[in-house]
Amino acid sequence: MRLDDDLRRRLSLARDLLEREHADTSLGQVARQAGVSPHHFIRLFEAAFGATPHRYRTGVRLARARRLLARGAPVTEVCLELGFSSLGSFSALFSRYVGEPPSRYQRRIRASVQVPADLARHFFPGCLSLLGALPRGAFRNFQEA
Repeated sequence: MRLDDDLRRRLSLARDLLEREHADTSLGQVARQAGVSPHHFIRLFEAAFGATPHRYRTGVRLARARRLLARGAPVTEVCLELGFSSLGSFSALFSRYVGEPPSRYQRRIRASVQVPADLARHFFPGCLSLLGALPRGAFRNFQEA
Protein backbone atom coordinates (compact mmCIF):
# COMPACT_ATOMS: atom_id res chain seq x y z
CA MET A 1 0.00 0.00 0.00
CA ARG A 2 1.45 3.33 -1.11
CA LEU A 3 1.10 6.21 1.36
CA ASP A 4 1.45 9.81 0.21
CA ASP A 5 3.45 12.30 2.27
CA ASP A 6 0.40 14.01 3.75
CA LEU A 7 -1.14 10.74 4.92
CA ARG A 8 2.18 9.55 6.32
CA ARG A 9 2.49 12.84 8.25
CA ARG A 10 -1.05 12.48 9.65
CA LEU A 11 -0.37 8.88 10.65
CA SER A 12 2.85 9.93 12.38
CA LEU A 13 0.94 12.57 14.34
CA ALA A 14 -1.64 9.93 15.29
CA ARG A 15 1.17 7.62 16.43
CA ASP A 16 2.55 10.43 18.59
CA LEU A 17 -0.92 10.93 20.06
CA LEU A 18 -1.14 7.21 20.88
CA GLU A 19 2.21 7.44 22.68
CA ARG A 20 1.25 10.47 24.76
CA GLU A 21 -2.35 9.67 25.61
CA HIS A 22 -2.15 6.09 26.85
CA ALA A 23 -5.66 5.78 28.27
CA ASP A 24 -7.59 8.97 27.54
CA THR A 25 -7.94 8.96 23.76
CA SER A 26 -10.14 6.47 21.92
CA LEU A 27 -9.22 4.93 18.61
CA GLY A 28 -12.09 6.84 16.98
CA GLN A 29 -10.69 10.16 18.20
CA VAL A 30 -7.20 9.31 16.94
CA ALA A 31 -8.65 8.23 13.56
CA ARG A 32 -10.55 11.53 13.31
CA GLN A 33 -7.29 13.40 14.02
CA ALA A 34 -5.74 11.48 11.11
CA GLY A 35 -8.74 12.31 8.91
CA VAL A 36 -9.83 8.74 8.10
CA SER A 37 -12.45 6.27 9.33
CA PRO A 38 -11.48 4.03 12.28
CA HIS A 39 -11.38 0.84 10.18
CA HIS A 40 -9.31 2.46 7.45
CA PHE A 41 -7.05 3.99 10.10
CA ILE A 42 -6.27 0.55 11.55
CA ARG A 43 -5.29 -0.80 8.11
CA LEU A 44 -3.20 2.28 7.25
CA PHE A 45 -1.50 2.36 10.66
CA GLU A 46 -0.54 -1.30 10.42
CA ALA A 47 0.78 -0.81 6.88
CA ALA A 48 2.86 2.17 7.95
CA PHE A 49 4.19 0.96 11.32
CA GLY A 50 3.89 -2.84 11.28
CA ALA A 51 1.44 -3.10 14.19
CA THR A 52 -2.19 -2.26 14.83
CA PRO A 53 -2.83 0.88 16.89
CA HIS A 54 -3.93 -1.25 19.86
CA ARG A 55 -0.82 -3.42 19.74
CA TYR A 56 1.37 -0.33 19.32
CA ARG A 57 -0.26 1.42 22.29
CA THR A 58 0.11 -1.74 24.39
CA GLY A 59 3.80 -1.95 23.48
CA VAL A 60 4.34 1.69 24.47
CA ARG A 61 2.59 1.18 27.80
CA LEU A 62 4.58 -1.96 28.56
CA ALA A 63 7.87 -0.28 27.65
CA ARG A 64 6.99 2.46 30.12
CA ALA A 65 6.07 -0.19 32.71
CA ARG A 66 9.48 -1.82 32.24
CA ARG A 67 11.25 1.51 32.82
CA LEU A 68 9.20 2.27 35.94
CA LEU A 69 9.77 -1.22 37.34
CA ALA A 70 13.50 -0.96 36.70
CA ARG A 71 13.55 2.28 38.70
CA GLY A 72 11.95 0.46 41.64
CA ALA A 73 8.34 1.64 41.46
CA PRO A 74 5.90 -0.80 43.11
CA VAL A 75 4.02 -3.07 40.69
CA THR A 76 0.60 -1.83 41.86
CA GLU A 77 1.65 1.79 41.38
CA VAL A 78 2.89 1.06 37.85
CA CYS A 79 -0.38 -0.73 37.06
CA LEU A 80 -2.49 2.22 38.18
CA GLU A 81 -0.27 4.87 36.62
CA LEU A 82 -0.50 3.24 33.21
CA GLY A 83 -4.28 2.99 33.40
CA PHE A 84 -4.73 -0.78 33.61
CA SER A 85 -8.07 -1.88 35.06
CA SER A 86 -6.66 -4.44 37.50
CA LEU A 87 -3.38 -5.77 38.79
CA GLY A 88 -4.26 -9.23 37.46
CA SER A 89 -4.85 -8.02 33.90
CA PHE A 90 -1.65 -5.97 33.99
CA SER A 91 0.41 -8.90 35.30
CA ALA A 92 -1.05 -11.29 32.74
CA LEU A 93 -0.40 -8.91 29.84
CA PHE A 94 3.10 -8.08 31.09
CA SER A 95 3.91 -11.79 31.44
CA ARG A 96 2.62 -12.54 27.95
CA TYR A 97 4.68 -9.77 26.31
CA VAL A 98 7.85 -9.83 28.45
CA GLY A 99 7.96 -13.51 29.37
CA GLU A 100 7.93 -13.12 33.15
CA PRO A 101 5.69 -11.52 35.79
CA PRO A 102 6.36 -7.87 36.65
CA SER A 103 7.65 -8.61 40.17
CA ARG A 104 10.17 -11.17 38.90
CA TYR A 105 11.24 -8.82 36.09
CA GLN A 106 11.77 -6.05 38.64
CA ARG A 107 13.86 -8.25 40.96
CA ARG A 108 15.99 -9.50 38.07
CA ILE A 109 16.61 -6.05 36.57
CA ARG A 110 17.25 -4.35 39.90
CA ALA A 111 19.72 -7.10 40.88
CA SER A 112 21.59 -6.78 37.59
CA VAL A 113 22.17 -3.04 37.96
CA GLN A 114 22.94 -2.82 41.66
CA VAL A 115 26.49 -1.92 42.55
CA PRO A 116 27.94 -3.90 45.46
CA ALA A 117 28.50 -1.73 48.55
CA ASP A 118 32.27 -2.25 48.57
CA LEU A 119 32.51 -1.00 44.96
CA ALA A 120 30.07 1.89 45.38
CA ARG A 121 32.59 4.02 47.24
CA HIS A 122 34.92 3.88 44.19
CA PHE A 123 32.39 5.38 41.80
CA PHE A 124 32.11 9.10 41.18
CA PRO A 125 30.31 11.23 38.57
CA GLY A 126 31.84 11.03 35.10
CA CYS A 127 31.90 14.82 34.78
CA LEU A 128 34.55 14.94 37.50
CA SER A 129 36.83 12.71 35.45
CA LEU A 130 36.63 15.26 32.62
CA LEU A 131 37.98 18.02 34.85
CA GLY A 132 41.39 16.32 34.88
CA ALA A 133 41.53 16.54 31.09
CA LEU A 134 40.98 20.30 30.98
CA PRO A 135 43.99 22.53 30.38
CA ARG A 136 45.51 24.16 33.43
CA GLY A 137 44.00 27.57 34.05
CA ALA A 138 40.81 26.82 32.12
CA PHE A 139 38.80 28.21 35.04
CA ARG A 140 39.66 31.05 37.37
CA ASN A 141 38.05 29.48 40.42
CA PHE A 142 36.11 26.43 41.59
CA GLN A 143 32.67 28.10 41.25
CA GLU A 144 33.35 28.90 37.61
CA ALA A 145 34.18 25.25 36.93
